[in-house]
Amino acid sequence: MPHPGQTGSVTRFPRSVYEVGDEPDVRFTLANERTFLAWIRTALALLAGGVALEVLGLDLHAGLRLAASLVLLISGALIPVLAWVSWMRTERAMRQDRPLPASLLGVFLTVAVTLAAVLVLLAVLLR
Repeated sequence: MPHPGQTGSVTRFPRSVYEVGDEPDVRFTLANERTFLAWIRTALALLAGGVALEVLGLDLHAGLRLAASLVLLISGALIPVLAWVSWMRTERAMRQDRPLPASLLGVFLTVAVTLAAVLVLLAVLLR
């Protein structure tokens, strides 16, 4: 029986990932997919936080509140793209039996959440 991705008879997306190397252990592939989905959940939480900051109309400094909301919304929009790139890089590395690449998402999320937290803190202090 032909193995999907190795014979060319079954097309898998993205081809740039599945056309290289050998099929890794399915447990590692599924772990990579779970990590991707965790980043998607994180993005949804950031989007919800950004919307909530503005919709709830909290008694905070308006400009800083809007800035914090925008940081959360922009981060929530960018994280799925970065998560997709990270998933592809990791899957490709596993298929080629190379060391896993460093994640850019951790640094990005740390900076974004810290910036939003500082803006909200200032918004509370300056109201």
